[in-house]
This record gives sequence, structure tokens and C-alpha cells, in this order.
Amino acid sequence: LILGSGGREHALAWKLSQSKRVSRIFTGPGNAGTAEIGTNLIIDPCKFDEVKKAVIKSNAGMVVVGPEAPLVAGIHDFFLKDDLLKDIPVIGPDRSAARLEGSKDFAKGFLVQHNIPTAAYKTFEKSTAGGVRDFLNSLKSPYVVKADGLAAGKGVLIIEDIDEAEKEVNAILDGKFDKAGSKVVVEQFLRGVELSVFIITDGKSWKLLPEAKDYKR
Repeated sequence: LILGSGGREHALAWKLSQSKRVSRIFTGPGNAGTAEIGTNLIIDPCKFDEVKKAVIKSNAGMVVVGPEAPLVAGIHDFFLKDDLLKDIPVIGPDRSAARLEGSKDFAKGFLVQHNIPTAAYKTFEKSTAGGVRDFLNSLKSPYVVKADGLAAGKGVLIIEDIDEAEKEVNAILDGKFDKAGSKVVVEQFLRGVELSVFIITDGKSWKLLPEAKDYKR
């Protein structure tokens, strides 16, 4: 069972369908592309009881989680705690590890804690928003403004003008991205080519996957 409805899930379904170990593929909720490869199920990946029923009914032997939201909400933990689901492998991190994707503030703090190079940053909440201008003055244009939580790929802004950057920080704190913007990370802009490196691991052994990049600013 593959959870999700985007191009990512279609790619996963397409590739998994080529494996001799895979007999049937279900995607929930899926899309027109996944419907050509397997069976789409009308479920919400963030409603874990719906996922449980789908897993049991389809007799799925593995669950691959495409979107970040169910991982951040703890779907892996849900499986581990359920007697009927605990032996079914879930491909995706547990809730604690998913914080690296679910909170940009947590991710930045993790990088600093473990001496992993990262751009200079500061996190602001409503109560500390008065210090935004001072921190922006310590940076060079353009300015990177990020909603802390998941915002469907729309939560990162790159802004040339300092007044506009300050305005956007306040707009996010005022609810522009709903709960995703309860905190805002203001970050130093780094120039260069983005590179994403993927590793899949069970906590003991690991496999390096092909690298990739996003073609966006």
C-alpha cells in the first residue's frame, strides 16, 4: 500500500510494480497514473483508522508513506502500537525523526547541535517578532523566510527587499500559512546548486539511493 496522491507516489508505484516480489499495488488515495498500475483506495493518509482498515482489507504486506504529513502526525508510531499492524513494515520515519521535515526550527537546531554546516538563522514567534528587523539587518539581501511547519511546498519565500521580508514574517505569524506559521525561521541566503542525497535505512544497515535536485529557486 502506497499512501499519497502525487507524482511521487506514481513514481513509487511504477517502480515497485517492476519487482518480482510485488504481487499487488494499492495506492491511497492515488491518482490517474497510479490507477493504471494498481488499485486506488479512497482513504485519507492522515486518518489512521482508514489506513488500518485498508491495510487489513487489502492484506498489504508493506506500507510506503509518500507525503510528509502522515509521518509528522505519527503514522509509523500508530502501526508499531497496534497489535494487528505492528509486524507490517512502514517505509518512513517515526514521529520523532519526522520532526526534521515537520519543523524547520527543529531541523536547524539539530544541525547546530551536531556541528553540521548550515546557513545562519534565527527563529521568531509572535512574542519575539519585534527582533525581526535587527536580525534582517545582520544579513545581506536576499532574505530567506520560512514557515516552521509543513505548508505544502509554499512555506519558503526568498525576498530582496528588507521591508517586504519583515512584512512577510509578520504575515506568516498572523496566520498566512495557518498552524505551519506559528514560528518563522529567517535564514541567510546561500548561493549554489541544490543537491538532495537519499539514504534508506532500518536503523542498522543502509542503502544509498541516486541523488537528485529540485528545479526551483
